[in-house]
Amino acid sequence: MSDGFENTEGVRLQKVLANAGVASRRVAEQLIVEGRVRVNGVVVTELGSRIDPDNDLVDVDGTAVQLDQSKRYVMLNKPRGIVSSMKDDRGRPDLRRYTKEWTERLYNVGRLDADTSGLLVLTNDGELAHVLAHPSFGVTKVYIAKVEGRVTPQTIQRLTKGVDLEDGPIAADKARLLSTSDAEGGSLVELTLHSGRNRIVRRMMAEVGHPVVELVRRQFGPLHLGTLPVGRARELTKVERGALLTLARRDSGATDTPSRQATDETSPGDQETR
Repeated sequence: MSDGFENTEGVRLQKVLANAGVASRRVAEQLIVEGRVRVNGVVVTELGSRIDPDNDLVDVDGTAVQLDQSKRYVMLNKPRGIVSSMKDDRGRPDLRRYTKEWTERLYNVGRLDADTSGLLVLTNDGELAHVLAHPSFGVTKVYIAKVEGRVTPQTIQRLTKGVDLEDGPIAADKARLLSTSDAEGGSLVELTLHSGRNRIVRRMMAEVGHPVVELVRRQFGPLHLGTLPVGRARELTKVERGALLTLARRDSGATDTPSRQATDETSPGDQETR
């Protein structure tokens, strides 16, 4: 695409927006004229502008637009007892049973250990998978941990201040006590982390004297598990896809590079961090 967006071989921007489900072509034209549409980070206001949907990145009001309809973005509420792999070499129950609805070859973004349930993203978008899974990009995850014992405010403060583990110090981005139970002698704690270290939540809670009994990931970046039942998967909504793509493009610094097709090498999982 040329700097002036005059690519006669491309597709008119308003048609691209309409095909992507952003708005009708007439409304899309209005969005362009109002300066609310950017192509590769540059505001475009000319209605005759043409782009290459296969290579150009478009956003409206700062939210990324999915142009490649071959990409799939799926949320799974992973049950306990399932390993975060599309094929487990030890024969344990894996994720394949939850991807039969889609013909595309999906991969998990990061991992949840077998004893942890909750939100797992499946996709065939390798570029997005790399950004979301790699600890260096700092994508936050929120966990609810049922732990042994009565957690005190001092313990919560210690979690956010930092604890020393065998592989180095670690601090929660946020931590709060949700409830305690005199009858069961346990507590519910919410932890927000961006670390990708191995079983980090369990190790942190054990270090402060409250071993984890049950662990659920409720949030991954902008995605919330909501009411999705355990063992169910669904495609992300348009709003969720936009939020996820916006995060991935921002953190990767992408402005004019198309997403790669996912492969085993381009969609690395983080460690089994929970």
